[in-house]
Amino acid sequence: MKIQLLWKSMLILLIAFMNFLPSLVRANDVVYSNEVVVLVYHHIDDQVQGSVTISTTLFEKQLEAMQRKGYHFISMDEFKSFKSEGTAIPDNAVLVTFDDGYKSFYTNAFPILKKMKIPAVNFVITKDMDNPGGTLLPSLSREEIKKMRKEFAGIDFQCHSDALHAMNNGKPLLTNKLTQNGITETDDEFKQRILNDTRTGLAKLIEVNGSKSVDSYAYPFGSYDDHTITYLQEAGVKFAFTTKSGITMKDTDPMQIPRINAGSPFIRPHSINNLIKQAKRHQIQPI
Repeated sequence: MKIQLLWKSMLILLIAFMNFLPSLVRANDVVYSNEVVVLVYHHIDDQVQGSVTISTTLFEKQLEAMQRKGYHFISMDEFKSFKSEGTAIPDNAVLVTFDDGYKSFYTNAFPILKKMKIPAVNFVITKDMDNPGGTLLPSLSREEIKKMRKEFAGIDFQCHSDALHAMNNGKPLLTNKLTQNGITETDDEFKQRILNDTRTGLAKLIEVNGSKSVDSYAYPFGSYDDHTITYLQEAGVKFAFTTKSGITMKDTDPMQIPRINAGSPFIRPHSINNLIKQAKRHQIQPI
């Protein structure tokens, strides 16, 4: 009887170990080294549905799945040190970013990030801080930004323009000259508009202690060109994030940082790992 009990106990332990072993193996997989996957989200909400809106449950399950797979979340400061100074980062490094500065980041995303100790950066449309309740979707207030920064240093706030996240005649304001009353901006007027807007956005975030160094930007609508890059750099931007998919390497242009969209309701928890591996395969394809 004792032998039978012993065998049963060993069998139970073996089954448990075999069930747990794949998780251990997956957690130790190195998908990439000395590179960073930058994820992008927008709106986290349990009531609203949309192409760039996901529920709090899905958001948390995505992050948990990535942790189980062996991904390591880094802060914006760590990302910038990696890019500018070559500072070492963990294998399978991931930076979580948000665009637009919605209030849902404070109410729905931040509690999850804080609980899981996962750093993140939100690119804020800074004019919306002046009237956070007056936007189509409520925006972050200055007080909420200050509170999050005080409670969790891993939360960072950077610029998504001050007032250039808009279209004029179907064209993004950041990359196109304005025409008013039949008169089109001169080259110098266009440049000054971009410089002034960018400096305003950076200054507003510095005022609310948005980051240790406010020097990063996410292109509105992902639209940019060589002129845009030059003007943003002149205004003080050192790192700029696109909507192009890919993985960031040490020598990736700091003004053209790719991101992988994780904020779609169609991206299930396990899907992000597949998207990352797909991006990695595309990256190593011969030209």
